[in-house]
Amino acid sequence: MLMSQLRDALAGHPDATMRFVLPDETMVPAHFHITEVGHVRKDFIDCGGTRRSVAACVLQVWVANDLGHRLAAGKLSGILTLSEPLFGGQDLPVEVEYEGEALSLYGLETATIGDRGWILRLGGKHAGCLAPDLCGVNDNACCPPGCC
Repeated sequence: MLMSQLRDALAGHPDATMRFVLPDETMVPAHFHITEVGHVRKDFIDCGGTRRSVAACVLQVWVANDLGHRLAAGKLSGILTLSEPLFGGQDLPVEVEYEGEALSLYGLETATIGDRGWILRLGGKHAGCLAPDLCGVNDNACCPPGCC
């Protein structure tokens, strides 16, 4: 989901609360905080020698001990609007950083409104070979010697 899609959706129901759902269907506790909105860019060279760059809008989700805290959708929409200068006009995909047993990064897949507020569904991110044509990698193989 892109930043503009999330911001515009949340602005349509600004008083609704939000819940994040992890890929295993576990709910992030309702009293979460968004501690930062960041423009994260990664420049790298893949195993085939190609230079690559990826960028995202990363929301850091943190759970404190303030069990009564709830973040309204309008507040997050406003924070996204305030963060726009960081992104230089780019409408980037939204990712969510959340610490369960380890700090993990998820893609924000969908945002749907229901009787109990917003459900923000997170999807897993996976590693893979970015140069399969050079490595001869297929879905069931590891990279051959000398590739990765």
